[in-house]
Amino acid sequence: MFEKFTKAARSVVKGAFEHAERGGATAVTQEHLLLALLDREDTRAADALRGLCPPDRRPSLVAALDDARRRAGLSRADAEALADLGIDVGAIVARIEETHGPGALTGGARRPTRRSGRRPFSREARAVLEQSLRMALARKDREIGDEHILLALTTTGGVVAETLADHGVTYTSVDTAMSGARTH
Repeated sequence: MFEKFTKAARSVVKGAFEHAERGGATAVTQEHLLLALLDREDTRAADALRGLCPPDRRPSLVAALDDARRRAGLSRADAEALADLGIDVGAIVARIEETHGPGALTGGARRPTRRSGRRPFSREARAVLEQSLRMALARKDREIGDEHILLALTTTGGVVAETLADHGVTYTSVDTAMSGARTH
């Protein structure tokens, strides 16, 4: 599949591996793909992200991802659903952090890298990459670009899609931004 990726999309995947490695993660996640997209410049996805979530708003986006990681990856919708059942996720996180230290649920504990030296993609990250292929095919694009990865991140659900939507980055807004870029 990666032979169908543009240079920009390959750079995103490489950047995601680097983010995972720096964070000590055992797998490359959707969050790592988004962070790698945020690092990009002068690509279709970078232009769309810059227009929809200007650099001064990015710290808020990254903070929201950090907050979700602190909740062990539960989305805000998940936390609200649990609250409806009488389960206070914030109180549970506080109690765990009191016992085990700050960030105990982040999965940030350094673990050795797999023997191959390469981290696998999480199931959710694989779903994003597969969805990016479907998006490229639906648009009749010959290659998968970083814009397809961004569009896929907005549609696969979960914390990353929720955080992007909270910052005005939705499938529709990205699609509109890309359509405008295509006509200029």
